[in-house]
Formats: sequence, C-alpha cells, structure tokens
Amino acid sequence: MTTHRRGWQAYTATALAAIVVYLAVPAAPGWESAFSVAIQSSFAAAVLVGVRRVPEGDRAPWLFFGLGLLCTAAASLPVQVGGDWLAVDGPDLSDLLYLAFYPSVATGLALMIRQSRRRLDRAALVDALTVACGIGLLAWAYSIEPALRDDTTALATRLVTIAYPIADLVLLAMTILLVRSNGREGRRAPLLVAVAVVGYLAGDCIWVVLPHVNEGWADFWWTARLVNCVYLLSLLVLTLAIVWPRVRGDGGGAGAVSHLTRLQLATLTLAMLMSPTLLITQELTGGIVDGLAIGIGSAIMFLLVMVRFTQLLKQAERQSALVRELSRRDELTGLHNRRSWNDEFPMFLARARAENIPVVVGMIDLDHFKHFNDTYGHPAGDQLLRSAAQAWTGELRAYDVLARYGGEEFIVLLTGLSLTEAVTAVERLRAVTPLDQTFSAGLAEWDFEEPADDLVARADKALYAAKNSGRDRVCTAGSLLSAAQD
Repeated sequence: MTTHRRGWQAYTATALAAIVVYLAVPAAPGWESAFSVAIQSSFAAAVLVGVRRVPEGDRAPWLFFGLGLLCTAAASLPVQVGGDWLAVDGPDLSDLLYLAFYPSVATGLALMIRQSRRRLDRAALVDALTVACGIGLLAWAYSIEPALRDDTTALATRLVTIAYPIADLVLLAMTILLVRSNGREGRRAPLLVAVAVVGYLAGDCIWVVLPHVNEGWADFWWTARLVNCVYLLSLLVLTLAIVWPRVRGDGGGAGAVSHLTRLQLATLTLAMLMSPTLLITQELTGGIVDGLAIGIGSAIMFLLVMVRFTQLLKQAERQSALVRELSRRDELTGLHNRRSWNDEFPMFLARARAENIPVVVGMIDLDHFKHFNDTYGHPAGDQLLRSAAQAWTGELRAYDVLARYGGEEFIVLLTGLSLTEAVTAVERLRAVTPLDQTFSAGLAEWDFEEPADDLVARADKALYAAKNSGRDRVCTAGSLLSAAQD
C-alpha cells in the first residue's frame, strides 16, 4: 500500500473521530462552531492537498469543490465571533457563505460531467428534469410558497429562504446527470461525489420536513447536532472522492444510458407520484392550497414523460432496424447474406420483368479454399474472404449486387448486361482476386419467365461445370445447354 493511500486512510479515521467528538461537545455555540469550522476547514485543506496529484487539465472540478467546502467552513465564523455582520433585516454573512456553496459545487459538477462525456445525453437530461420537477412540487408546497407568503419577514430574507430549495433542485438535477454520464465504467469519483451531494441535500430536506412532522423536535439542540453530522459526513465523502480523481471516460456512456434500468424506472415513478400524493395529502389535511402549482407541475412532468417515451420508442425502432440489417448482412464481409438474397431477389425479378431489364446471375466459388485454410489457418481464410469481397465490390457497378451465399461461395447479380458482357465483368473480378487465389464461376441469363430458384440453380450448375473442368474459369448455363444439344 502506498504512503499516499495510508495518509488518506489516517485522515479519514481522524475526520470520523472528530465528527464523533462533535456529537458530544457541550451544547454551546462557541464549542459547536469551533468544531464545525475546524472539521470543515480540514476538508477544504485536504482537497487542496489532494488536487496536486490530479493532472493539471482535470483539476478544475476539484478546485470548485474545494471552494464550496471553504465557504461552508467560513460560514460558521460570523456566529463564532459575534453574530450577524450584515443588515439586521436582511440575510447575514453566514447565509451568503452557505449559499455560495451551491454555485461552487454546481460548477464543479458541470465540469465533471463535461469530463465524463463530451456530448449531452438528452435521455439523462429528461430524467433529471422529471425527478427535479417531482421533488420541486414538494419544495414549493412546504418551503418556497410558505416563505413567499410570509409577510412578517423582509423580502431579502424570504429570497434567501427560497434560494436554498431552488439551489437543492439544481444540484439534484446535475447530480443525476453526473451519475448517468458515468456510463459503463462506473468510476469512483463521480459516484462518491453524487453520494456526497445527495447526502447534503438530504440534510436540507430534513430541516424543511422536520417542522411539519413535529415542530418541537427542531428546537432541540441534539436535533441540529445530528443533522449537522449528516452534512459533515456528506462533505467528508466529497473530500475523499479526490483519492480516485480519474473522471474522464471513453465517451461510451451515452449509448449505455439510453435505456431505463429498474432503479431508474422506480425513481421516475416515484417522481411522478409526487403530484397526486401532494394533492391527496392537502385534500385530507384541510383543503387544496397549491392546486395551480400541482397542475402546472403535473403538466410539465407529463410532457417530460412523453418526451422520454418518444426517445425510448425511437431507440427501439433504431435497434430493430439495426437487428434487421445485421440479420441481412454477412458479419465477416459486410455483404448481403443468403437470407437477404432469398428475400429480395424474387421481388427484384418482378420489377425487372415489368421494366424489361436483362438479368444475369453468377455463382462464384474460391478455388481450393479448404486447402488455403488448412495451410494458413482460419484467420487467414477469413481475411481472404474479406479482401476478396472488397476487391470484387470495387470492380462492380454501383447497382450490381454481390452477396455471400455461404462458406467460400458468393452470388452476384448483374443487370442490364447480356450474357457475354456479364462474362467479361466476372473476368474482371477474377483479375483482382487477392493473394494470388483463383475462383470458378457459373453464369445464367434470365429468360424473364423462370422462377428465382430455378435461375440460381442453373447458375449453380454452371459453377460446378467450371469446377469439374479444372477450376479457375467461368462457365455459362447457355454453353452447357449448347453442349448438351450437340
């Protein structure tokens, strides 16, 4: 184990011990603030120490996280040395320092998301907005709207009060994007940062929910102490994330996050249930007071769900088209395979009959391919097939079709050519066959009447005639018929 890792383990143990001691310090502002400032200052200092081991181009997110930690550490100092430092009827310096934590961390999250993957994942964005909107309804009902309605406090104070839940929602949405941006690789730093941010937001939620559950609990000193421990543990996790600073991915996260896992589906379902749950709760506890907000929130979430559904539908269509394409393509050569040929060739002949287009079909078989495989190995045989397919395709016209029929056997569709012209075209293919290999070929000209299978069978019979005649040659079904008549 390296000295670096042992040092971080020692720091973690010390920080955890300090948090435990913090729980037991006297219930006096001086003691409590002193411990809080000391512990959180160590977090900021630890990040500054750890960032030196991060590549210079990747340091920006950690520097902003460190700035946020420094702001939270400094926020307790005004209380420690004498209370409010700003106007009596407005927010104090502590509020401004605590609020500064949010844009600092948000900037760090944005930079980390950019490092994780260079392009925006729209599916992850829709999921993040859906969850934020669902929780935002609760924030509106239990925090934002009551603060706006409170005429007994100054406007600046009310604005600061609603700034906290709004900042929480922004961080929540960005954290979801970060987790989704982490992709298949699952790097530790983004996951730890996400855990830290969610833990910090959980502390904010406790402060909002607690008075609605039991207003008396919020007045106990130990309640604040326990919630502050949640904050401290979350900030410790954020600090320790720098032990595994690697964030940059391979850009493969986007494809990985387009689908919905069970956890993601459950999260989106819970977010969607926030609206009816809030509606039912208000109806059962004295009447609906946030009907307009609930209606707007429900409409927004419905639209987001429809966007997500459309994304999934388009993805399914793309995957289905890809599967169909792959099932009709030869994996080794990239040519049409036998299934594709059998499906499309009869339809092509029907169009050719209607438009009176001459058609010649050729069967091509690489000579002594088994011997080539046995001599040079199957990888070399596969390379020969790929190279041959590429070379032959380069000699064909854009509207000719070459397909792999099976094994070392290929089939070619030549249109608008007479049988003699088709022989010349296939001879050009023989001239570019790679690795000094040869092939035998059989051609059959369509008579505008025979079925597709019969035409292919005649070309196949001509192929075997070429092989039986010594290989490395082209035979035509017409020449066979002439020989039989003679």
